[in-house]
Amino acid sequence: MTDDLDQRMHFAIDLARRAGELGLKYFRDLENLTVESKGHQDLVSDADREVELFVRAAIGEAYPQDGIVGEEHAPVAGSTGHVWVIDPIDGTANFVRGIPAWCVVIACARDGETVVGVIHEASTDETFYGRLGGGAFVNGRPIKASGAAALSEGSVGTGLSNRASTEHVAVLISVIMAEGGVFYRNASGALMLAYAAAGRLLGYVEEHMNAWDCLAGMLLIEEAGGTVLKPDPRTVLREGTLVIAGGNNIFPTLRALCTEAFRN
Repeated sequence: MTDDLDQRMHFAIDLARRAGELGLKYFRDLENLTVESKGHQDLVSDADREVELFVRAAIGEAYPQDGIVGEEHAPVAGSTGHVWVIDPIDGTANFVRGIPAWCVVIACARDGETVVGVIHEASTDETFYGRLGGGAFVNGRPIKASGAAALSEGSVGTGLSNRASTEHVAVLISVIMAEGGVFYRNASGALMLAYAAAGRLLGYVEEHMNAWDCLAGMLLIEEAGGTVLKPDPRTVLREGTLVIAGGNNIFPTLRALCTEAFRN
């Protein structure tokens, strides 16, 4: 089983890097990129669609019996209990405006539990990765979630979901700041989760995230010794989840703040 997970992880690392290279080609040629709006800050480009097709084709070749769930194309049912959960470009709003904060996200879940997670930030050539029970790494170096106990010791990544109330985010930010903390947002939830796994952020919170944005990063945070609010394995792929994740010492504080901010 461990060998299979290692194999899947190394496959996903290689694939995410190759997908990132493809994404960079589009990123360096933005004036010729076609972009459509699916709603406020919810954009899709040719790059998203082409990178996802590239990733799906590679998975279909290597693991033809597995399922696939992705942001831009219809899900593929599998027969093995394994489902690949992919976001070709998380941070499209950044990508299409030339801001180099976007990433390729590839997770693999088995019966609803995440077993492999890879987040590749092509602009900095950083690949965050891990598998269940194997620790978390960036470019070969082990990473650890923050050991901080107070919000004043760092920044908390905050997401802004168009599937949740914007007032709740305003309340969340005000309670973080009232506790002496600072909020951080770079418009790529997956990347902020990776940063939390690496201890660069104290943690990350968002009222609702889709599975393809959060499963990889949540696994990395746990494998880096942090704590996450466990999603429901029966519904997370289809419906997404509330995300509260961070270092062990700060997690109870983050959870309490989210209870206050998201109480409705």
